[in-house]
Amino acid sequence: MTQHKFDENQLRFYEPFIGPHDPCPPILVKSFVVPPNQYITFQPPNLPQFSLQEALRYGTLWPALFSPYQSKHGMGVS
Repeated sequence: MTQHKFDENQLRFYEPFIGPHDPCPPILVKSFVVPPNQYITFQPPNLPQFSLQEALRYGTLWPALFSPYQSKHGMGVS
């Protein structure tokens, strides 16, 4: 099975506004994932493809469009 490294370019961080009267403890830094399909504006010819079993596991036929999203609750494809 092919191993895939998480592309650090997909992960973004930001500092949300913290109001002076917020009742909850502040979260200083939040993160989100920008999926790779946001960077590919057209499908180039001859893109490499996963095998059928890998495509079913990863949810996409093309490795270039795979995003190994890790849920904050611990349930995600790695």
